[in-house]
Amino acid sequence: MKIENFPIQNVGECNIESPLDSNIPFVTEESQILYDCDSLDVKRSYEQYGKIHAFEKAGPRKKIFFDPAWCKAAILTAGGLCPGLNNVIKGLTETLKLIYHIPVVYGIPYGYAGLNPEMGHRPMILDELAVDGIHEQGGTILGSSRGNQDILTMLETLVRMDINMLFCIGGDGTLRAAHELAQEILKRNLNICIIGIPKTIDNDICYIDKTFGFETAVHATTPMITVAHNEAKGAPNGVGLIHVMGRDSGFIAASSSLANPHVNYCLVPEVKFTLEGEPDSFFPILHDRLQRRHHAVIIVAEGAGQDLMEGQREYDKSGNLLNNNIGMFMREKMKQYFHKLNFEANIKYFDPTYLIRGIPANASDAVFCLLLAQNAVHAAMAGKTDMLVGHWSDTFTHVPIEMAIKERKKIDPKDFLWRCVQMNIR
Repeated sequence: MKIENFPIQNVGECNIESPLDSNIPFVTEESQILYDCDSLDVKRSYEQYGKIHAFEKAGPRKKIFFDPAWCKAAILTAGGLCPGLNNVIKGLTETLKLIYHIPVVYGIPYGYAGLNPEMGHRPMILDELAVDGIHEQGGTILGSSRGNQDILTMLETLVRMDINMLFCIGGDGTLRAAHELAQEILKRNLNICIIGIPKTIDNDICYIDKTFGFETAVHATTPMITVAHNEAKGAPNGVGLIHVMGRDSGFIAASSSLANPHVNYCLVPEVKFTLEGEPDSFFPILHDRLQRRHHAVIIVAEGAGQDLMEGQREYDKSGNLLNNNIGMFMREKMKQYFHKLNFEANIKYFDPTYLIRGIPANASDAVFCLLLAQNAVHAAMAGKTDMLVGHWSDTFTHVPIEMAIKERKKIDPKDFLWRCVQMNIR
């Protein structure tokens, strides 16, 4: 039975002995993590393709490509804020400096803009003192920005600064730029590796079972749901309407519904719905509940119901299609609907999106961030490039960036997660 790894590129052959303690359990290139975990899925995959797909396992290698004494590394954060960014920066810096003894680690300010000299940003030196205590802060000490810069300009900056490895912490747009940069470097046969660390609060990157910040976001949404429930029960026919993040994928809304069973209705981008005019429209169903129970809690992901709203949608600097505000839209439409019925409904609206983005990571996410960072450094020292550090079957993996950015991970309405949400809400 043939097992085939998703291909990871290297800038060169590894011939240098790792400086890590020889008692560390080094990972060999033959270590593989199967893509399909279920034995039936493995069988189907083999019958369809004649082979089984697997990820390259992350971890320290006994032989590395870069000589640590001659290395310079750089770290940048791009895109929107997310809990855990500072944890990853701290983990990268301390692994580079204290474990591999890399002499110089730069922090690139404001994402890819910091690699364009015309923007006027100056890199900062990162060491143990610079990152001491930053894990207690939300946001990112490096700053962040959206939008790509010219690939050749960024490459010239890396070459001029003599940087050997660049760690790009960001989501879909950040990883696309990292892939383009890595491909240009490989084409020129330069010894610079590009490692992505996937950051999306929406948990929507493919071939990764979870991303950092997501668990903190779900945890932070839970008390807001409780408040919405208290407000809804405290008024006649009270409705608590909560608007959460989820541009294309409703994982935060779905998981928050499971974490706090006060939620009665969960609306996500993956499942279409109408508000009124059809037998299974949402407002008549809500009206029925209010007549029976006199309160309701609704959680809606930002990307849900975009087809219900008129008007042109814009793009942000990273090329992402911006959503209209479904929460405020539903609030106004709900008011109009119940007014037509001459039915008293007291609607309380909550939007915790920016509150959640900028908070520090919780304990579980903090551990996850550190392990992501350490495995990213191990990959870079082994000369791997154009890849990101993923997590699959409770193991850290190497994922080609090109494969991870082909599409967004979304909730499958026929799968177990959404079935659980449907069973839990009422």
